[in-house]
Amino acid sequence: MRAFNEDRDVRGGMVIAWNHHEFEVSYPSLKDEIKIGDYYLRILLEQENNASEEESPIRKSYEFFNDLYHRFLLTPKVAMKCLCLQAMALVYGLHHKDIKQFNDTRYIVTMLSRTCDKLERDRLLLFLNKLILEKSNVREIVEAGGVRILSDLLTLAHLHISRAVMPTQTNVIEASPDMARDSEKEWYYQGINKERAGPFSFKELKDFWSSGTINPKTLCWAQGMDGWHPLSSIPQLKWSMAATANAVMTESDLATLILNMLITMCRYFPSRTDDGAVIRPLPRIKRLLSDPLSLPHIVQLLLTFDPVLVEKVSTLLVEIMQDNPNISTVYTTGVFYFILMYMGSNVLPIGRFLHMSHMQQSFRAEENTGGDIMNQSILGQILPEAMVCYLENYGADKFAEIFLGEFDTPEVIWSNEMRRHMIEKLASHLADFTPRLMSNTRALYQYCAIPHITYPQLQHELFCDIYYLKHLCDVERFPDWPIKDPVALLKRVLAAWQSEVEKQPSSMTVEDAYTELGLENDSRHDDAKIRKAYFRLAQKYHPDKNPDGRDKFERVNKAYEFLCSRSAHAVDGPDPKNILLVIRTQSILFSRYKDVLAPYKYSGYPMLIKTIQLEADDEQLFSKETSLLAAAAELTYHTINCSALNAEELRREKGLEVLQGAYNRCVSVLNASSKPSDVAVQVCTNIARCYTAAASFPMCREKLIEMSHFIKDLCHTLYFKSLLRVCLVGVECVSALAIDHILQMNLLQAGILWHLLLFLFNYDYTLDEGGVSKCEDSNQQELSNRLAKLALYACGRLGGLYMEEDKVTPANTVIQGVLQKLLTPYIVSLIPICSSEEVLKILTSNVETPYLIWDNGTRTQLIDFLAINQQAHVRTGQSDPEYGAAFEFDAHKDELIIGGVFIRIYNEQPSFPIQKAKELTLELLQYIGGETQYVHSLLSLSAATVSHPRLARVGDALQALVNVIKNNPGVEMQCIGHFKLLFSLLRLEGCVSVQQCVLAVMEGVTGNADCVSDIAASEVLVYLMLALHSPALTADRMMSLNILHALMSNTKIVKEALNKGAVMYLLNIFCSSDDGDVREKTAELMGKMTCDKLVGPRVRLILLRILPAVLVDQMRDSPSTAVYLYEAQHENPELIWTDESRQNVSAVVSRLVEEIHSQQQEDPNSNWKFPEEVSLSSTSGEVVVGGVFLRLLVANPSWVVRKPKTFISDLFDAVLDQLARGGSDGDTLELVMSTVVAVLSAQRNLLEYLPQLGHIPRVVSQLHSKNLTVARAAILATHQFTFSQVCFSVLEGTEVIAGLVSAMKLRPDVVGVACEALHNLFAGGGTSATAFVDQGLRANVIPYLLSLLESKLDAQVQKPASTKAQIVTCLKTMAASPQHAEEVNALLSKSAVWPQYRDQKHDLFIESSPTAGYLMGGAPGVAGFLTQGSSRAMPSTPPSVNSTHRQPELP
Repeated sequence: MRAFNEDRDVRGGMVIAWNHHEFEVSYPSLKDEIKIGDYYLRILLEQENNASEEESPIRKSYEFFNDLYHRFLLTPKVAMKCLCLQAMALVYGLHHKDIKQFNDTRYIVTMLSRTCDKLERDRLLLFLNKLILEKSNVREIVEAGGVRILSDLLTLAHLHISRAVMPTQTNVIEASPDMARDSEKEWYYQGINKERAGPFSFKELKDFWSSGTINPKTLCWAQGMDGWHPLSSIPQLKWSMAATANAVMTESDLATLILNMLITMCRYFPSRTDDGAVIRPLPRIKRLLSDPLSLPHIVQLLLTFDPVLVEKVSTLLVEIMQDNPNISTVYTTGVFYFILMYMGSNVLPIGRFLHMSHMQQSFRAEENTGGDIMNQSILGQILPEAMVCYLENYGADKFAEIFLGEFDTPEVIWSNEMRRHMIEKLASHLADFTPRLMSNTRALYQYCAIPHITYPQLQHELFCDIYYLKHLCDVERFPDWPIKDPVALLKRVLAAWQSEVEKQPSSMTVEDAYTELGLENDSRHDDAKIRKAYFRLAQKYHPDKNPDGRDKFERVNKAYEFLCSRSAHAVDGPDPKNILLVIRTQSILFSRYKDVLAPYKYSGYPMLIKTIQLEADDEQLFSKETSLLAAAAELTYHTINCSALNAEELRREKGLEVLQGAYNRCVSVLNASSKPSDVAVQVCTNIARCYTAAASFPMCREKLIEMSHFIKDLCHTLYFKSLLRVCLVGVECVSALAIDHILQMNLLQAGILWHLLLFLFNYDYTLDEGGVSKCEDSNQQELSNRLAKLALYACGRLGGLYMEEDKVTPANTVIQGVLQKLLTPYIVSLIPICSSEEVLKILTSNVETPYLIWDNGTRTQLIDFLAINQQAHVRTGQSDPEYGAAFEFDAHKDELIIGGVFIRIYNEQPSFPIQKAKELTLELLQYIGGETQYVHSLLSLSAATVSHPRLARVGDALQALVNVIKNNPGVEMQCIGHFKLLFSLLRLEGCVSVQQCVLAVMEGVTGNADCVSDIAASEVLVYLMLALHSPALTADRMMSLNILHALMSNTKIVKEALNKGAVMYLLNIFCSSDDGDVREKTAELMGKMTCDKLVGPRVRLILLRILPAVLVDQMRDSPSTAVYLYEAQHENPELIWTDESRQNVSAVVSRLVEEIHSQQQEDPNSNWKFPEEVSLSSTSGEVVVGGVFLRLLVANPSWVVRKPKTFISDLFDAVLDQLARGGSDGDTLELVMSTVVAVLSAQRNLLEYLPQLGHIPRVVSQLHSKNLTVARAAILATHQFTFSQVCFSVLEGTEVIAGLVSAMKLRPDVVGVACEALHNLFAGGGTSATAFVDQGLRANVIPYLLSLLESKLDAQVQKPASTKAQIVTCLKTMAASPQHAEEVNALLSKSAVWPQYRDQKHDLFIESSPTAGYLMGGAPGVAGFLTQGSSRAMPSTPPSVNSTHRQPELP
């Protein structure tokens, strides 16, 4: 800036500009910073671990990367090269997508192979690790030989001696970090004169380097090398002696980095396409990694036991070996030994490798004793078979879980102790190879098959398919353990059984093998000693070294393979314990997987039957340590229970006879002290179950029938009540055998019922109902209860009682009869329909029901009878020859039993449900029918015989019939056809109880229409009439009346009742009974009779000849009112009734009933007719119209008649009749017209009936009559019509106006009434009023009425002023008509008198009830029957106790 200022000052006239392009500031603090491009490397590399592509400060990554690589190429300093490599790794890692392929990748690989600087080596590796982010760079690395270089560097991991020791590692592998592990003498070198020196340890070789004895050009060799190489080209010696500088990474970190690189590179080249096709040829990188120069060294990294390295190696091996043709020989590297020695927990990658490869190995395996998996898997000699199966069946994840855990199940037995034992054996087999790797990292393992590892934990186990049979058979520890493939397991088990049975001693013994290997025979040798002996002899007699030693070499190989196999540890000949496991396993399969195995015929019967035969014939059967008979019998049961094919196969193999022999031998040794654990007890239990299953098949049953002694043995086992489980299976067998009729009879003859029935009484229902948790293993009573239930079921099966498809057996009437005698028919009937708990509870309780009388006495009597016969049959083989068919309970001897029902108990418990009510009804009727003739004869002899026992039983039977009908709707139909019998019993007047029961029966059946029809056809109503009249049955009259009431729904019965005098019988009760309810019921019944369409009118006529119509009608409408009306005195428009009337009726009815009763007692078939001379209903001079006394109605016109329409019709019929006679009977006409005027005035609603009756036109026509009386009556009637709008429509069709004018001219005295009628017509409104005005104009009403106004009416009418007022009102009404007002007013205006009346109102002259002035009657009275109370004297003594009067209903 000073130079610029100076130049500007001396510029003169020139313009000076600042040279800012060359302006630069130098900072001393940046003198030591390395800057490439725009970036300072130190600052950039400090952000290496935190940088991401998004946060990267680098903007032009490609240019910057090129600048870095240019500097890397130019600088001669290693430190600067390493710094550039570090920066290049950072930049390429962040921006490889922008930079893309690095063209000098091969150069970097070459530098890696040539460098001797550890720092440069590590930086080059880290840079290559970033370069493989691009697939194209990976190809360059492979092409440049990078895979081999990386593999060589991997071996350096064995030199890492400061690795952390895992806490789970065993000292067999690695004792401690400071232990000298490079003391093995492996190395040789050539001296100056090319003499060979060695062998030396790795430590000694390093000392030679330090002393200058050897140099980088010295040729060296060790096992695993293909020849002599300079020291500087041997990775182990180069990097541990000749290399300079300090490494960035430890040997383990270096190996981890390389393994990750190899894994990534392999994943760029998968072994399969996306659609699953295998790629061939194999990708090159995988070929290179799987060749003998690389793969062994990768595998041997497992012996570092570094967790990270082991995991990475396992992962890399999975990548390499997937679909690799060389996978079949990978076992020769020792990988399976090395990988299983790892003690860490990160074993999932290990599991994946093992799962992929263990079945792919082409190793030699002469052993054939194991399963297919063990023959095929390289792990068969190392791991237990279950672990190998688990690996194959469940995959790596599940295997890893099991491998690390503690498991003791039927599918896997594995623990940490077993894992430790396996590692010890593997370490012992590898011997000194692990320490050798510390001295020579490229040492190669010489594969040698490991002897079969035996585990103490599996010493007594038998493995089959994928299960340990001993554990699988331990159902207490492993109940219902799931079996994946039952069929496959069964096949394997049968094969194992066959193999075990046919097992022969091996052709080579252990002693022979020891002799071949030059070992002593006096003791067992460990695996290490055997292996050393084998190696020594194999090297000596190998054909390549000793052409004459081939035979010896083969014998040595065979001996070693034998000692390595499991045959060396096997037992000579069949092992009974293994056979027992095989048999029990099959039982489990057939019991749990019956449905799965049912289609398969069992192929093991020859071995099974032979086993049973040998065991049964063995004299030491009950003292052997391992008895197979019980298990074999159980297996036999399960196989035949599974499938009919198996049962038939067993029969064809004569297995049933063999089982019988074993059963007979074991039954013979049973006694009271036998225990459930005894062999004999178990065999009896299982063989009985065999026969239970076999009984389901017809051909087997035929064979069982031939084996008659088996039935006796079976029954004999039921005698030992202490062996409840034996009894249980025995009873189950009895139930199964009951499917055949012959076997049923064989069992009966063997005394089976003595045992079964005794079991029933050991049941304790309180245990089942108590709600207490229980178990058969700990509660003997629970077993007894179950035995009782099974025994009851067996009894039902023996008798063929069950109808269900799965329970049905042939019906055996003999056994059914025995059971009915011993257990009663009722209990036997409950067996198939009720639960066993319900039946057994009844048997062990005290019960008294219509079906059963069961108490301590009956129970004790039966138990004693059964126990005596059981003892006799067991000891002598003989018992009751009828098997209990003649047994009878003492408590049942004196009871009346009909249809299995105790009649006495049933009458005490009538609501008890009857099982077969219809059948019981029929049997009761049959019993009654059979006793009826005897009873009639008995009663005809003497009245003293009424208490005879047979008569009492008939009464009980009838009472039972009543109860069964009452409580079982529908059974009354069974009485059809028996009504003559039942009704005839009503004639037994000496036995009231029988009569009452018959009535009760009738009351129960009359609700059924079919029964009523049958009663009608039987024509037995006369017996009911006689009972109704019987004094002894007075208390039962209501029942008889109810019966009659139900019967009266049938017309035929109503007709019969009429012919048999039922009306008189009922009237007699109605008139004379003291019971109000009975009288009301009789009234109701007579009312019902009158309603019959066919016979009812005749009944009504008879009643009307005795009683007033009101009473007869009230019997139909309101029986209680009828009773009240009959009792009281009445005088009202509808009824005149006095005490004298009542007495006359009662006397006549009583006389007639006595005549009827006497006649019917002599001849029940006689009919009755009502005497013509008898008629008590009379009006005694009263005028009666429609049942109404007109005199009383005029006095009480507001009385509401019962039948208004009928009455109004009859009333106008009477009016027209009198008018037609011309009023000849003046008093009657006057009374009739007074009634019309009074009633219609008081009850205007009655006018509504008139239009439809047709009387109005006929009355109106009488207005034109010249008869003064008729004309007056017609005016009065027409006047009433005008008060109803309903009547207007009829009047409109008549010449009513002209008629009224004509009648007024004839009878001026009723002009006022007529004018009021005219006013009503003209004021009606609507079309009717217009029509009537029109009629008035035509009839000249106006001139006529005006003439009346001009005249004096004093002489013609009683009230002239009122009459004129009516005339004026009438004229004004006409003048108000809209249609005729003009015409009417014109006529009125012509009158001289009209102005006098036109402008004033005359309402004051018109009375409010103008009609009253024209009538003859008095004031209206009160409607109803109660217008006059009863005048009957009140009784001075109390009524009968049966009298129950009720308040009458108002009509």
